[in-house]
Amino acid sequence: MPKYRLALMLAATLAAGSAAAASKPALSLEEAKRVAAAAVEEAKRVGAPSAAIAVVDDGGHLLHLERLDGTFPAASAVATEKARTAAVFRKQTLDFENAVNGGRIAFLGNHEATPLQGGVPILIDGQVVGAIGVSGAASAQQDQELAKVAAAGLASVAEAPALEVTQLDAERMRAAFAKGAPLLENDLYKVHASRRDAAGQAEVHLRDTDVIYVLEGTARLVTGGRVVDGKEIAPDEIRGPRIEGGITRELSPGELVVVPNGTPHWFEAVPGPFVYYVVKVTAPRE
Repeated sequence: MPKYRLALMLAATLAAGSAAAASKPALSLEEAKRVAAAAVEEAKRVGAPSAAIAVVDDGGHLLHLERLDGTFPAASAVATEKARTAAVFRKQTLDFENAVNGGRIAFLGNHEATPLQGGVPILIDGQVVGAIGVSGAASAQQDQELAKVAAAGLASVAEAPALEVTQLDAERMRAAFAKGAPLLENDLYKVHASRRDAAGQAEVHLRDTDVIYVLEGTARLVTGGRVVDGKEIAPDEIRGPRIEGGITRELSPGELVVVPNGTPHWFEAVPGPFVYYVVKVTAPRE
């Protein structure tokens, strides 16, 4: 091959690589500082007693670290590991903690991940450009909330693909609620006409967030905690006989409950027919 042709091919390859790199957004130091500042501001707003805040790039490398007065020293390292995990796995660390709580104990053998909530990816134009990790706030839940609020400041909202309008007639709806049945399902969401006449199994949906609206009857719902003897029965779906710990909620008609994906939940007691809508919003697979 003539040398000039080889040179042209190399130049074209380098140019293509440079164009691809240029098209991918990156997290700047200034943006990392803004994310950390948003976490500090939110910590002050909610009265968090302390917190370490780490911001990393998309490869998990530390860009910025802050530690509020009174924060225990180890929190800095923990926050950094949470951020690194969220960046390199491209998902929030809460998902990993919920998976372990749901019974996937083997995940603890993955030494590349820190399965503690408080690590959240940072997105620009729908692409992961880094992550924030928070540790040492009032609780693990507050670590997560501070990280989510800060990360959302740089996140952009992706446009949903156009879908056809769907209308279901009243007769079909009555029949669906009489026995409990799915109404609509696609890759983005599912709409179910749900009915329970007794308690069920403990569940964890790793990708689906459940939006539950109660129409008839009452039920006792337990959320959070740990699924006992949880087993993965299908991709991203864990079931078990019951939950240890968690928060007990009494549901009645007219109430709305949102169960985020990855959260264990269990209809512990259903004294009679319990009829409700469920909209399942499916997170994209990483």
